[in-house]
Amino acid sequence: MTDTSSSILTQLSKGNRINIGIALIIIVLGVVFAGELPQYGDHYGIWSVLPPLIAIVLAFWTQEVVSSLFVGIVLGGFISGNINIIDAYLLPSIGTENFALILLVYLWSLGGLIGIWTRTGGAERFADWAASKVVRGPKSAKFFTWMMGLIFHQGGTISTVLTGATVRPISDEQGVSHEESSYMVDSTASPAATVIPFNVWPLYIAGLLVGTIPLFETNQDVVSFFIQAIPFNFYGILALLMTLLFAWEMLPWIPSKKMREAIKRSRETGKLDRDGSEPMSSKELTEMDIPEDYNSGLIDFFGPIGTLLGVAIIPYIVTFYVMGNTEDPLLMIAEAFVLAVLAGMFIALAKGMELKTVMDGFVDGCKGVTIGAIVLALAVTLKEVAESVGTAEYVVALVGDAILPAFLPAILMGLCMLIAFAAGTSFGTYAVVFPVAMPLAWAILPDPFFITLCFGAVVGGSVFGDQCSPISDTTILSSLATGSDLMDHVKTQIPLALMAAGLGAGLYTLLVILFV
Repeated sequence: MTDTSSSILTQLSKGNRINIGIALIIIVLGVVFAGELPQYGDHYGIWSVLPPLIAIVLAFWTQEVVSSLFVGIVLGGFISGNINIIDAYLLPSIGTENFALILLVYLWSLGGLIGIWTRTGGAERFADWAASKVVRGPKSAKFFTWMMGLIFHQGGTISTVLTGATVRPISDEQGVSHEESSYMVDSTASPAATVIPFNVWPLYIAGLLVGTIPLFETNQDVVSFFIQAIPFNFYGILALLMTLLFAWEMLPWIPSKKMREAIKRSRETGKLDRDGSEPMSSKELTEMDIPEDYNSGLIDFFGPIGTLLGVAIIPYIVTFYVMGNTEDPLLMIAEAFVLAVLAGMFIALAKGMELKTVMDGFVDGCKGVTIGAIVLALAVTLKEVAESVGTAEYVVALVGDAILPAFLPAILMGLCMLIAFAAGTSFGTYAVVFPVAMPLAWAILPDPFFITLCFGAVVGGSVFGDQCSPISDTTILSSLATGSDLMDHVKTQIPLALMAAGLGAGLYTLLVILFV
């Protein structure tokens, strides 16, 4: 072995060496056995769960997400017989309009805007202002995060980015650990969207359920049912209540040992991340480089944020609530983010900052989210892999025969938690489970209250899995927006989310026993 190769192997982390070794073994197996695995309708039996399962297990075991996701993709190619994963999965996934939108909006625009704020000091100035008016310490900083999560309640990637970008400077200033911040942002994103239904979620679910059972004859029937079922979306409600209690540090006990350690570390040492962590955002997003002659003001923050909210929310409110366009309301997310970046640039230029300084800030901000772009690209690709090998279909088929009527809502919730965690998507889980779950529940017991419980269980269980999965875009973007290490975020929030999910499942079972 040459000195050069020895040096390279030495520099590789243990996690990387493990993942590379497993990937090489899978590649060899794929070449030999590709396309020979038996297929059972829409899935490959137990093999269907292995790509996301292996990726998640390796991510937890090795603490290295990029190579873990890649191993899962390679394994999916082996199972489906598509050895050329670039042509079969990577290009179709990252070459889509949806991924281009994520890259433009949630990565480049977000990173570019934060980068501009490192030159103008807008976010820092807002943090100082908020601290003097609203925030008095870590508790109120977390409560401010909770309120922003409810305000930006569109759900998913939109909420995580808007909330994270707004509250991060305040939370950092008040010594709130990045594990706490990422949990608060993630737990007030999709859960809030399912509890505050003024968004696209009811319409999306309506499109899946129209005509499946007699209760759902029209889109409006499903939307109305969604609203009526909100009190029984126990996970969404409990997740929001738990984050509120967590914000004010009123939980009798925090079930996550790592979260307790993160809180103690940040309060006693001021370290927002643990030693050895790898935050999703780099120093380009956190180090201030404000020109000496530039006078930072609140306009540097509220100008871009006001543009973003105005362009994104006002047209939606007008078209949906005023004009009554409930089928296709105008939601200009991409335009809002790009215009927010341009607004930040123009404000800085109008106040005398040099164009080169502005652009340097924008470019540095884009550099800072590079790792997030890579992880997200691989996560999106792994979702395509899971769909191609029938991960969700196999889990439904496996669990479906074991369902007992008295425990159907709790079992549906657990099933959705499992599928969404493995696939990293709540909407994808809805698409697979809802068309099966509602007819199944109706066949077992055609009672509106029973259907309501099953409906709420599917809604909440899918959100749990999406929120906690390390391959979910909301999980990744929550870490990115708050500057947290991805796996630190995942590990610290899962016990808290499991507590809310466990309480919710117990409530479903109790209500079925008492009232059905």
